[in-house]
Amino acid sequence: MTSSELWTRATADRYDAEETEASSAAVLGPTLAFLAELAGDGRALEFAIGTGRVGVPLRERGVPVAGIELSEHMAAVLRRKIDESLLPVTIGDMATTVVPGGFTLVYLVYNTITNLLTQDEQVECFRNAARHLEPGGRFVIELGVPPLRLLPPGQVAVPFDVSERHLGFDTFDLVEQVLVSHHFTRDGDDGRYRRESSRHRYAWPAELDLMARIAGLELERRVADWDGAPFAQDSAKHISVWRKPA
Repeated sequence: MTSSELWTRATADRYDAEETEASSAAVLGPTLAFLAELAGDGRALEFAIGTGRVGVPLRERGVPVAGIELSEHMAAVLRRKIDESLLPVTIGDMATTVVPGGFTLVYLVYNTITNLLTQDEQVECFRNAARHLEPGGRFVIELGVPPLRLLPPGQVAVPFDVSERHLGFDTFDLVEQVLVSHHFTRDGDDGRYRRESSRHRYAWPAELDLMARIAGLELERRVADWDGAPFAQDSAKHISVWRKPA
């Protein structure tokens, strides 16, 4: 067990409904094309596969996909969508769990490496990716750039969504390099909001590059989105690809 916080049954059951935009064809299309190209004719392994938002449609594109997932509740939602024989999922953490066989692609999307709350565990995640990769294979991470430039002196909170049914903001512990995401979501029309929060360890691109080097991986490219836009100093997130030497 790692320091990652477990998703509950209630959270897993409503996850897909709350992520309809992220599951849309407009968002997923470039993601799937990017990953399928890197996988080539080989197999892909998704760390923290969740309910299969990416893994299931990637499998439907013809890429053999396997997954690792810490929450049995999230995996159970995925299992309603696709049979085990088509997309096997191993219950365990992404830093230490081993899946048989080799892969041309290991990927970790949607900021999920931040679920590992210590630097040591994040390093082990890179080591685990390298362990599964065949020579020449790639490890891909999608991760937001910490928005610390938005913090004026004395402020510790940054809003990331202010909409009719949801208020979201992050609070930062700059010493421990941990952020807490706070969500206030209106479920019905009675004006009541559901409050949730989750902890994450944020990391800079350069820190991830060092983790990759420790794991024996080399940075191949870094872009700002799944469409391949150049990564710049004002980019809100990055898609990074590290390669295992042949």
